[in-house]
Amino acid sequence: MPRLTFPVDELLTVITETPRRIAGVTVGLPEAVLHAAPAGEWSANDVLAHLRACADVWGDNIARIVAEDKPTIRAVNPRTWIKSTDYNERKFHPSLRAFAKQRTALLAVLQTLAPRDWSRTSIVLGGGSPLELTVMDYAQRLARHERPHVKQIARAVQAMQR
Repeated sequence: MPRLTFPVDELLTVITETPRRIAGVTVGLPEAVLHAAPAGEWSANDVLAHLRACADVWGDNIARIVAEDKPTIRAVNPRTWIKSTDYNERKFHPSLRAFAKQRTALLAVLQTLAPRDWSRTSIVLGGGSPLELTVMDYAQRLARHERPHVKQIARAVQAMQR
């Protein structure tokens, strides 16, 4: 199955909407529901923590590529990065607000890019052969990755409310 690729305007919409969509499916829910995990699954809070770790890693890489000429970036797995944070222990709604604030900052960078800036490159080391990744590559990864996780949050809270 081919990978879903978004045109820039749709990409920005998906990235913009993620915090709002999460807020929409979790509004008014108590922490107990948001931190409870359905059998064998992540809780809504676990998924949010994961999304925040991915946003940290991939968003920082985007910012570096925009700020520097062809930076060399050491690959960091968001699942490793999350271990250096307290995201899994934080209360859900303050964590979501922090995620939304971080997203606003990323969008401030992305929305000002000229078309050619989406092609700015980096060299990524540490995951085998060096990779050349662009701003667009990271932004597409972020958007493709977040969509199913938003649905996962909705399923988790729905399961815990039964």
